[in-house]
Amino acid sequence: MTVRTRSTRVLERSFARQDPGVSAGSRSGRAGSTRGAAGCPITLSVTDGGLRIVTEQVPGVRSVAVGIWVGVGSVDERPQLAGTSHFLEHLLFKGTSHRSGAEIAAEMDAIGGEFNAFTSHEYTCYYTHVLAEHAELAIDVVSDVVLDATVAGSDVEVERQVILEEIAMRDDDPEDTLADVFAESVYAPHPVAAPVIGNVRSIEALRRNQIAGYYHRRYTPDKMVVAVAGDIDHADVVRWVKHAFAGRLHGSAGPQPPRGRTGLVLPQRALRVVERDSEQAHLMVGAPALPRDDPRRYALAVLTTALGGGMSSRLFQRVREQYGLAYSCYAGSHSYADAGAFSVYAGCQPGNLDQVSRLIHSELAELATGGVSDDEVQRAIGQLTGSLVLGLEDTESRMSRIGRNIMVRKKFQTVDDELAGIRGVRAEQVNELAAALLAQPLSVAVVGPYSSQRSLPAGVRALAGARASDGPDGSATARSGHTGAGGSARSAAHHRGAGSRP
Repeated sequence: MTVRTRSTRVLERSFARQDPGVSAGSRSGRAGSTRGAAGCPITLSVTDGGLRIVTEQVPGVRSVAVGIWVGVGSVDERPQLAGTSHFLEHLLFKGTSHRSGAEIAAEMDAIGGEFNAFTSHEYTCYYTHVLAEHAELAIDVVSDVVLDATVAGSDVEVERQVILEEIAMRDDDPEDTLADVFAESVYAPHPVAAPVIGNVRSIEALRRNQIAGYYHRRYTPDKMVVAVAGDIDHADVVRWVKHAFAGRLHGSAGPQPPRGRTGLVLPQRALRVVERDSEQAHLMVGAPALPRDDPRRYALAVLTTALGGGMSSRLFQRVREQYGLAYSCYAGSHSYADAGAFSVYAGCQPGNLDQVSRLIHSELAELATGGVSDDEVQRAIGQLTGSLVLGLEDTESRMSRIGRNIMVRKKFQTVDDELAGIRGVRAEQVNELAAALLAQPLSVAVVGPYSSQRSLPAGVRALAGARASDGPDGSATARSGHTGAGGSARSAAHHRGAGSRP
């Protein structure tokens, strides 16, 4: 049966050595660039069965990155299936109808390739990075793993133990434990509040037929995006993918649309503490923020960057440089289809936790009421645009950008779209958003040598018992010299990694 390519269109013409300061209009005359020239077209094709194939030509590189993105993640699981998406990710590498697990590993090692996968709340990605001359083989191997895994009972038992060890390893890492505990509080009762890996009870209870049934029901071409970046030709990739997916691309189904609403996030005061005999106390504080496609996402990125995204940020300068109380202190945000959160993290000696929490509380209160300055906004914009462009220096990061973009966005976001969105942020937008977000109750999580909430320092308990817009002493605070674009201080109106990207 001949597989039709229903549509093909160029989504973006990027430029491998384009200076991020050059506007789109200044290079409009180069829009007709072709393979071998400076232009690097990003092209999308949709086949029968709803499979999406997206490529980015990157002339001059010697590697190709191949990823198959599957719109299946932990938010798709019922409570009794918690951790199934991640469990399945492990099992797919154990063997297919055509290759054993050992043969998959040997085949990739023989060409110097890297082969890995990750599972998130909303999708799973299987990816490889190989020399460009092995692109066709890489597509064949990754497709075989994703489409034709055996999910054998013996492999289920082996990987069950591996995942239980992974959970134990997570529990031994205070920062991983902190992130999970914080998510349980800030996202409740949304499905993203639960850890992707599942829990000991659910992993021990899962059976082979449950996992295999989940696999066969959900791993269908209409939920998949094949993304390839490197010195390749789009028509070649489409031909190779159709061959690898032989017999599965049929019917009138179109691609699965991006996710809609799966749950609600209810702002709430919460204080969670997990006792660990650790040398440091680990603190995370935050509140619900913006879903993925909210037009204010660029303002949020500037906000978190100015607060704790670099060496010039407020938290770094005050907590680390001025007082020397923590090696690591930063702000960030995470976003999903219909939920999001911003957070601040600090790790410090237990004896410093009270002062660190009071300093963070003070900075949040000053940000909520006083806003950011134009200078802070411009520094944050420079940091974000530089990070965006420098993050696309290799084929693996380019593959990840285009694959995730097609998987989760309602409209493809070009690099120019993102740069324009970041550069268009103004101080008043950031300040309005800060006032709204920081007027919410705060969720606080602590991991360290504390047996209960009562054993926590007073500064931590105060942080959990107030809005961010109230200072550590319970009063509204304004920062002198950090006013909004209008020149006056503003009152409150209504996850991990520094400087989150929108």
